[in-house]
Amino acid sequence: MMNKMLNFYFGNGSEKKSGMVLWLVFALSGEDAMKYLQSISPPDVVCILSDINMPGMTGIDLLKMVKEKFPHLKVCMITAYGDDQNFKTAMAYGAAEYFTKPLDFEKLQKEMFAVTA
Repeated sequence: MMNKMLNFYFGNGSEKKSGMVLWLVFALSGEDAMKYLQSISPPDVVCILSDINMPGMTGIDLLKMVKEKFPHLKVCMITAYGDDQNFKTAMAYGAAEYFTKPLDFEKLQKEMFAVTA
């Protein structure tokens, strides 16, 4: 787990002035993400962005575990493959959004505002 937190601003100057700041915490695997979530009670996480393909557990496995242990957390999936099976599985397990690479950053911005509201 990378223990860096970053101030992350979405949007243009007017949105910066409104005080929208997201703190990002990076986990290098699904296992690291779960360790982080379980180390803070209650988790101070609002939204998880997870790739479907990653070392160790898959993003779908992480999604399933997060929704079982922390059902209030929103999880958005990211993938390089826009296949229907992963999309349907992710949505069935409760994904808030499903992004395909290359990412459309305007869509990502809108969805982050929506899921963190």
